[in-house]
Amino acid sequence: MPFRLWSESAQAADDIWSGYFWKYLFFIFTEVTEISKETRINDEIRAEELRVIDDQGTMVGIMSLDDALKLADQKGLDLVEISPNANPPVAKILDFGKYRYEIQKREKEAKKKQKTVQIKEIRLSTFIEEHDIHVKAKTASKFLAEGDKVKVSLRFRGRERDYVDKGRAVMDAFAEECSEVSTVDKKPAFEGRSLTMFLTPKKAGPEKKPKKPQEPQE
Repeated sequence: MPFRLWSESAQAADDIWSGYFWKYLFFIFTEVTEISKETRINDEIRAEELRVIDDQGTMVGIMSLDDALKLADQKGLDLVEISPNANPPVAKILDFGKYRYEIQKREKEAKKKQKTVQIKEIRLSTFIEEHDIHVKAKTASKFLAEGDKVKVSLRFRGRERDYVDKGRAVMDAFAEECSEVSTVDKKPAFEGRSLTMFLTPKKAGPEKKPKKPQEPQE
């Protein structure tokens, strides 16, 4: 390979690796900066006095910032401001890397537990049989029990547009079938040639306590 081509290739490779290196540094700096904005640690703490909790969870008491930093340094740990709005602010001595990991872990677990509400659709027809209404209502009730909303649509085809009252009666019958687990969030209304309504899961009300029988009066 000619020296010039080899030199240009080497320079290009060096530029690529240099780009990756600076991107990596930028990522690390950004992550640390974002965490620091949320939680002040060590020299970032600005309060002159702190109420300090040690790494065993014991309340040490009110200390100056310098003394608290010295105590954390002696234990080889970090001083983390956990309640900046208290008077004085509360700080805890702990391993900040482990503390950050536990917070991120809890956030991930909380996201997993969050239920994403979906809108399921059930399609009806103007002259649907009563048995089919029951079957479709059973499917809708399953969706509602899982916390999802249900969009019920009924499309009028051709001359079926002359039977709007029949379509509304079908919608009412369907809503009644699902009434134990749902409430009508949006009443039947036209969207183009379709009649649509929305059902939402019924909120569980407070359990009623049985009334005590009255004692007979003497």
